[in-house]
Amino acid sequence: MDKNKTTLGLNLPTDPRWANVAEKSIAEILIDHAYCEQKAASSGISLIVQYPEKAELVEMLTDLVAEEWSHFERVLEMMKKRGIKLDRKRKDDYVVAITEIVRRGGSRDEQLVERLLLNALIEARSCERFKILHQNIQDEELSKFYFELMVSEAGHYHSFLDMAKRFMPEEKVMKRWADFLEAEAEILKTLEVRPDRMH
Repeated sequence: MDKNKTTLGLNLPTDPRWANVAEKSIAEILIDHAYCEQKAASSGISLIVQYPEKAELVEMLTDLVAEEWSHFERVLEMMKKRGIKLDRKRKDDYVVAITEIVRRGGSRDEQLVERLLLNALIEARSCERFKILHQNIQDEELSKFYFELMVSEAGHYHSFLDMAKRFMPEEKVMKRWADFLEAEAEILKTLEVRPDRMH
């Protein structure tokens, strides 16, 4: 494996500056994280609504949505313990940028695979960020919390990739996945390092 790649297959690791300062902005991180979990649940629901005839997809997403929403509730619980209010939703420049990787048009299954790969990418990057938080923050409760979420997000990442292979040959899925990883790495190079954002 390329030394610049993480175990999640990401082509570019998170900028070390984020790891060094994220703990100092933990309130902002938690607020942003809460909305990330809410958006993950909403994305799963959207796919169910758009592809209700795909039973395996619906079954996988039903479990995933329930888990993401429970994460949202747990983040809110962590915030409440620390006297942090939810505040307003912030623009996620990372998600806005990587959404542009998605190809428009094509067959219904091709469109679905694009959406599944986008979700896999978000889960993989979230998993990496959770690992960084787990390893670097001094708050023991939050460190344990982020370890648990790291494991969960890794599972979601694999679930999205595996599901994509049900609707397109594996060789084509992995070729397109490589495109996503390459594009995401280039996007990260252009984005400002935001210690108050999960992505």
